[in-house]
Amino acid sequence: MTVEILKPALKSPSAGEDDTRAVVRRMLAECESGGEARVREYARELDGWDGDIVVARAEIEAAGAALPARMRDDIAFAHARVKRFAQAQLASLHEFETELSPGLVAGQKLVPVNTAGCYVPGGRYAHIASALMSITTAKVAGVPHVIACSPATGRASDDDPAGDDDPADGKQRNAGTVDGAGDKHRGVHPAILYAANLAGADAILALGGVQGIAALAFGHFTGHAADILVGPGNRFVAEAKRLLYGRVGIDLFAGPTEILIIADHNADSGLVAADLIGQAEHGPDSPAWLVTTSKPLAQKVMAAIPDCIARLPQPNRDAAQTAWRDYGEIIVAGSDEEAARVSDDYAPEHLEVHCENLDWWLGRLRNYGSLFLGEQTTVAYGDKCAGPNHILPTRGAARYTGGLSVGKFIKTLTWQRMTADANREVGAAAARISRAEGMHGHALTGDDRLAKYFPGEKFALDSDD
Repeated sequence: MTVEILKPALKSPSAGEDDTRAVVRRMLAECESGGEARVREYARELDGWDGDIVVARAEIEAAGAALPARMRDDIAFAHARVKRFAQAQLASLHEFETELSPGLVAGQKLVPVNTAGCYVPGGRYAHIASALMSITTAKVAGVPHVIACSPATGRASDDDPAGDDDPADGKQRNAGTVDGAGDKHRGVHPAILYAANLAGADAILALGGVQGIAALAFGHFTGHAADILVGPGNRFVAEAKRLLYGRVGIDLFAGPTEILIIADHNADSGLVAADLIGQAEHGPDSPAWLVTTSKPLAQKVMAAIPDCIARLPQPNRDAAQTAWRDYGEIIVAGSDEEAARVSDDYAPEHLEVHCENLDWWLGRLRNYGSLFLGEQTTVAYGDKCAGPNHILPTRGAARYTGGLSVGKFIKTLTWQRMTADANREVGAAAARISRAEGMHGHALTGDDRLAKYFPGEKFALDSDD
């Protein structure tokens, strides 16, 4: 079978640009060596924020009280489903012990990390759901200390372009955060504060961008250095997490958000177009791909795209227009199997299937961050309140990892216990393997135990014996 590319993408997203890496590397070093004072300087410089960094309990409670009751109810609705799904994930994990041979017992323990740092974007869009997805999941996993951070703005209302992910001027201030230019509040977005508190955050920092990630990683302001950093963010946040990986754990390497839709001849072209553009509004570098077995359907979707873009307000409209122009793609496949193969090759973050025989697709598809079966569900539902986590792999990483789950916050630790009698077989085998590898010190630790537990007994301790 062959595929036809009806609309090719003009660009492919690239991560880890040298200029981004250089800026982030310097900022992290300064935030570590300069401590909390340097972090505060970055908050003033990049976000215009000179208030308290650790959000006070009274401010958190006031933020919740100021929200409309309907919004509080909606956040509680989403939180309940995210929590229930995370609890089901936790129940699927278990500790065990097993006797591998007489006298040799081994097992595994599930131990949560001590501190999780949860980054919650709050600039161009207030990512209320991201607070629920990361903090709730960490708390269900049993993490004792969950520290959240989200950008605080001191610009009550201005037209500063610092909110752009990739502004034309390229000034360093944009490395700090995707700022909410034009926000009417000061500080962290009230709905984010309410959601983070409801989810169980032990502390909330009024910080964004690289300086926020640095504060989480180095334990600034809380005394609890993160063991793992999770949450979405712009390219500077993603690069900061990448550079810190190894020193701390991270959820995954993240790039611009993605959607791929597989659709057949029965699909609703209007819904397909709306779902593609619904993700493209994230930013000008967000890929949106359609793979279909129906060329007429592909043509209808392409015709519907301009109207879907036109109905968006600014700046969403420009972001979606650019994303579709540069990264949008429509592919016509010759069969369901060919469409599935193309999708698996792309390994998209979000994968929707608008086709017949959904069970076949569920069984066949292998590479995706999260799967949405049938037109009745959509990425937006999963992003906001359906339950499964929306912090997902991008840039093909779904080939080898899933998204954020309770398992990301839990260490699977192995243990073993052995009787003296079990040393008879294990000790001799270990000694022989060690000598074959040339590791004689290892071999002697087995020899010594055999001599102690079985005095006078002769063992074959070399593979040539």
